Amino acid sequence: MASIKIENVQKAFGKVIAVDHLDLEIKDGEFFTFLGPSGCGKTTTLRMIAGFYYPTKGIVRFGDKDMTRVPPEKRNTGMVFQNYALFPHMTVFENVAFGLKVRKISSSELKTRVQDVLRKVRLDKYSERQVSQLSGGQQQRVALARALVIEPEILLLDEPLSNLDAKLRDEMRSEILRLQQEYKITTIYVTHDQEEALSMSDRIAVFNFGVCHQVGTPSEIYNEPANDFVAGFIGEINLLPATIGKTEQNHVHAAAQFGSETKNIVVHNDRFNYNPENQGNLVLSIRPEAIKLLEKPLEGPNIFSGKIEEVEFFGSVINVTVTVSGQLLQVRLLNNVRFSNMKEGTEVWVELPEDQIRVIPVVSGDIT
Repeated sequence: MASIKIENVQKAFGKVIAVDHLDLEIKDGEFFTFLGPSGCGKTTTLRMIAGFYYPTKGIVRFGDKDMTRVPPEKRNTGMVFQNYALFPHMTVFENVAFGLKVRKISSSELKTRVQDVLRKVRLDKYSERQVSQLSGGQQQRVALARALVIEPEILLLDEPLSNLDAKLRDEMRSEILRLQQEYKITTIYVTHDQEEALSMSDRIAVFNFGVCHQVGTPSEIYNEPANDFVAGFIGEINLLPATIGKTEQNHVHAAAQFGSETKNIVVHNDRFNYNPENQGNLVLSIRPEAIKLLEKPLEGPNIFSGKIEEVEFFGSVINVTVTVSGQLLQVRLLNNVRFSNMKEGTEVWVELPEDQIRVIPVVSGDIT
């Protein structure tokens, strides 16, 4: 296994900065995900780790070794591409054995290692079949086997499930995790799919426009977003433009914009991610599942009257759109909550719990 350090790395293609001043450290045996929209720099970063691109500036290390200018074939990494990059004229066995033949492994060891990895990916009965005769999920397993059979220190996966249907994606997520844990191999996974990232990763790096905005565990990324881009990209979120006012012992008061009205919102004082001396543009963020709907008004902070605009039933959850002074709020309820009048046009009261609101800076430019 190997740890990876990316130190102040920049990658430019002409005048376009694809990755800008990136610092990351990936631990031995960690399942680490690069997450972000298309063109955000995640695949470029993966390719610099693989050696397909060299950084314009900065250093890439495996452990203590400087690998910045080392060619791909000398890095001992296994790569699984988005399109699998299999050889259609070869059998499953020949595809998996290809990397070992290039390394001039003896025929007896080659056979043993290929058969072993095919058992682990549950394709041992398909070794003599042409890859063109396999399903998408089976081809994905062949690509994984080919990457693993060379016993790499690092496994790199570039959007490996994007060509599969929903059911196969779920199956292959479990398969990739099982193999990663069995081999205990340092793994970097590139995806734009939030669900994949949250369900599979030890830690996640969220990218946009070549910048890494946050690194953290799935729980940290979801519950403690660093800014409005991370909050909005990971799951659904309610964002309210705000300024910070009076500070008290356990909480502060924020003036939040609800349509044309300004309302006082109380926020617990450990829910901040900004420099108080330089507020800039700030928003209050709260997840739909954290908002409470009340049929009757209660006394207390952060409780406002509203009206139900839309109700969407999804079986286990109910999504409700509520307007408060012209501001749309997305609310998600478990399907064990019973309202006597859960329908459009019904008056309700909305509670925004002060320990579920987070104050974060605006970086995307979408909030005014």
